[in-house]
Amino acid sequence: MTQRFDQLVSLLKELFQLDQPDLDFGFYRVMHAKSAEVTQFLERDLLPQVKAAFAQYQPADKAAIEKELAQAIEQARGLGADPETLPKVKELRARLAEDAVDLDALEAEVYDQLYSFFRRYYSEGDFLSKRVYKPGVYAIPYEGEEVKLHWANADQYYIKTSEYLRDYAFRLRPDDAMNPMRVHFRLVDAAEGEHGNVKEAAGKERRFRLASESPVSLENGELVLRFTYEADPVKQKDLNAAAEQAILRTHDAALTEWLHELGRKHLRGDGTESEATRLRVHLDRYSARNTFDYFIHKDLGGFLRRELDFYIKNEVMHLDDVEHETAPRAEQYLSKLKVIRSIAGKIIDFLAQLEDFQKKLWLKKKFVVETSWCIRVGCIPEEFYAEIAANEAQLEEWVRLCAIDEIEGNLTTPGYSVPLKPDFLKAMPTLVVDTRHFEPGFANRLLASFAGLGDSTDVILFHSENFQALSIMQRSYAGAIKCVYIDPPYNSKTSEIAYKNSYRDSSWLSLIDGRLALSRRLSTNDGSHIVAIDENEQELLGQLLNLHFPIHEKICVAVIHNKKGIQGEYFSHNHEYAYFCIAPGLPQTRGAILPEAEWEYTNLRKWGRESERATARNCFYPIFVEGRAIVGFGDVCPDEFRPGASNIADAGRIAVYPVDAGGVERKWRYARGSVGAIRHLLRVHVTVTGEVQIQKAVEERPIKTVWDDPRYIAGDYGTKWLTDLGLKVRDDLYPKSVHVVEDSVRAVSDLNSMILDYFAGSGTTGHAVINLNREDGGRRKVMLVEMGDYFDSVLLPRLKKVTFAPEWKDGKPKRLATPEDAERSPRIMKAVRLESYEDTLNNLDARRTEDQEGLLALPVAQGPGKLREDYLLRYMLDVETRGSRSLLNVAALTEPTAYRLKVKRPGSDETRDVNVDLLETFNWLIGLRVQRIAAQQTFTAQFIRDNDPDLPEDAPRRLRLTGGLLEDPVGPWRFRGVTGTLPDGRQTLVVWRNRPGDESPEGIEQDNLVLDEWFTRECYARKESRLDLIYVNGGNNLENLKAPDGLWTVRTIEEEFFQLMFGAEGA
Repeated sequence: MTQRFDQLVSLLKELFQLDQPDLDFGFYRVMHAKSAEVTQFLERDLLPQVKAAFAQYQPADKAAIEKELAQAIEQARGLGADPETLPKVKELRARLAEDAVDLDALEAEVYDQLYSFFRRYYSEGDFLSKRVYKPGVYAIPYEGEEVKLHWANADQYYIKTSEYLRDYAFRLRPDDAMNPMRVHFRLVDAAEGEHGNVKEAAGKERRFRLASESPVSLENGELVLRFTYEADPVKQKDLNAAAEQAILRTHDAALTEWLHELGRKHLRGDGTESEATRLRVHLDRYSARNTFDYFIHKDLGGFLRRELDFYIKNEVMHLDDVEHETAPRAEQYLSKLKVIRSIAGKIIDFLAQLEDFQKKLWLKKKFVVETSWCIRVGCIPEEFYAEIAANEAQLEEWVRLCAIDEIEGNLTTPGYSVPLKPDFLKAMPTLVVDTRHFEPGFANRLLASFAGLGDSTDVILFHSENFQALSIMQRSYAGAIKCVYIDPPYNSKTSEIAYKNSYRDSSWLSLIDGRLALSRRLSTNDGSHIVAIDENEQELLGQLLNLHFPIHEKICVAVIHNKKGIQGEYFSHNHEYAYFCIAPGLPQTRGAILPEAEWEYTNLRKWGRESERATARNCFYPIFVEGRAIVGFGDVCPDEFRPGASNIADAGRIAVYPVDAGGVERKWRYARGSVGAIRHLLRVHVTVTGEVQIQKAVEERPIKTVWDDPRYIAGDYGTKWLTDLGLKVRDDLYPKSVHVVEDSVRAVSDLNSMILDYFAGSGTTGHAVINLNREDGGRRKVMLVEMGDYFDSVLLPRLKKVTFAPEWKDGKPKRLATPEDAERSPRIMKAVRLESYEDTLNNLDARRTEDQEGLLALPVAQGPGKLREDYLLRYMLDVETRGSRSLLNVAALTEPTAYRLKVKRPGSDETRDVNVDLLETFNWLIGLRVQRIAAQQTFTAQFIRDNDPDLPEDAPRRLRLTGGLLEDPVGPWRFRGVTGTLPDGRQTLVVWRNRPGDESPEGIEQDNLVLDEWFTRECYARKESRLDLIYVNGGNNLENLKAPDGLWTVRTIEEEFFQLMFGAEGA
């Protein structure tokens, strides 16, 4: 009995994430704080309910009856009587045969059934949605579809491994509050995990290795062990063994106690001793965290409850067992089922709370932790040039990226000089100014100089996990993306992604499925998706695309991208695929533009079916020709007009009509209203018979299903182009040919489309869009999402370089941008860095107030089904983490510019405290298309209360300002306004202010009086402001300033922020 009970408790501790109490990071840290309470509930409250449920059968307990029978027999023999003749013995034997209940066996069976049920769905930290039908056979949800696509992880969110790479910490003495001896594994100079389009190549896998410099140190009472994470041919287990020896052999008297604790044998969750040291166990755990991908179930509670009912009906309840039993036995049998269902239901409630809480954190819209603006010099007012030229960090970047120190002047253009002169900036309009190099005040003033900030922002970059970036885009760009081009990671023959339980394809499908579901919502009605893939996942991808785009036309294009090919088992693969999912609303696709020398011409006159004049009257009009030149287009001819021939000469000019050689009136291929747009493609052709015809050039290369142009070779036009830019091509980066992406995007978009790539890699899609705009004068905009550290080392520098100059060699410009190139270059690029899921976990703070504890301690709250149990099973995590910084601490919005989170530092795996960009976060949450972000204004003010002699002495006096608001750079009141348009067209103002008065009545009154004065001073109260909606942080009185005919309404930022951050969009 005890063994089965302990076995179940051990499993539940593992399920409840209580089996590793020494871990001190992320969700483990939260559960550690609740470990004692939850363990007590398991061992003393929940599982003992099994024994209590069978208490009614205590009088019929088999063991008790057997004991009583043995005593009766012994007494009879002691008296010399035959025991079997005694009524007492007969009664007890009858009870034993008919009514006795083996309570120990009954309890043991309940524990066994609970263990079997939960064990079958849990593996290596995740619940697997295997709907068990019978041993070895599983059921899948089927709703009558002709073809059903299902995979093992279909109802789980895919969580990337890199989220689990950082911040590993544990306590050597987890129960010692005064001296827990916290050990922290820290990455230094880490090359972040696998983020490219293809996972790590064979022989290039990254490993954890103990750092060579300062591997072990004491910092602020914490032991820090430093590691690198880089390509290494040595196996990880061997590196872990070497690290263990090196650390434990460290000679430092200050570390003696630490090393002793680390060298002790590890205690497992069940209390048994492991053969490995505590240090080795944690080394193995730490390195393994980057080995697998993790999942969060979308509805674990619903899944387990459905499975429990099926389990009880099919594997616990057998009608044959009760068919011939007595009524008491049948009652016992049903009681057992009820107990299993009741206890399992409560366990499911707690498991669902844990999983739903993590799902809430995953789906939460993430904070913007940094926003930087990269602005082309030619778009910046000249009044800023002197400050820019004096900024050493910016100049160093230009020298490093653009080699501006090698630009020599001439009679018309100034050259590089030290100090740099503003005139040099005037001559270099495509240099990119990055606000990360400047003080916030400069960036604020610079942004305020743009009246149409959103319209001028041509490139938006997200340094973020793509699921989170796609989630935060939903309000701003729903129905706005014309073309999505992605080149996702995939399993290659030489480097399969390490997935749990060998679910190689299932995990990959969950990764792509979740992202496609989000990007699909962003597409316009005629928007298309293009997905690049190789032969390994091509078939599954096609099926998944059918699931997400059932009415789209799907074309799988083969792209010859490798000259030599990659040798497979039977064939050498020299191509990959691009799936085009083309929306039904797309009028036509566009091919690559041909050089004029390669143009081919065909008659502008339509022929064949539906080519006659009557089918389109606005396509019958004259085209006027003089000599060999087209000089004009006539009006659409009246229906009764009949030219009688294709050419009619009049005063040296020929009117050409769409009439064929047989005299049949046909039509031009372009209507009168649209023919002017293609005039540059038309030419005059005279036949051998002297007939003047109008021909149209075919300027686009037809789009075929096999792309075999040499321009598509990845090595020549992908990798080499990056090398020419002077950027290091990492082993895990496999850049596409820029021309492949150019031709793909051009095919399904127009000149002003929004393009999205959420597996951006090295930034090839951004490069391609810049090239397209320079080629045809379009104003396409592009959004790129990438989570790898090469966001800063490759992607962003690449776009800065390409903006500066179109052509490069050996890391230096081959030619500078022409005035036309400059005009067609990106004006503003915005780089947005989001909080990660791991950042969210690491900023949680679980607290229980005294009032809550007092309520839960009441006698009426104790017992099964009462308040304390219900709270622990269903509500504890949600309630006690409210107010955590990563879950929006509303009270901290009194000082919006000082809202801080501990987040990963870009380009490394170390963390730091940063100020969250609440302004940018809120803009994304409400979907604001920003027109202007004003510079911060700072004021001081003096107050006085009216002295009204008619009021009673204790009556409140009205507060008012004396002398109005006075601008003061160190004043206590600060304001910043953002104006823009919501997706529904409403003109919106967002007001961010600090509230130095906090929540005191006097302070609130002063803060709101200053707000009213500022609002009036900025003329927002006037009807001419044409505002529809105003957001302000903190309670306020702005509604009182509205004119009688005013239409605007006021909302508090706090309420909207919370609602939108945890809303369903992105789920």
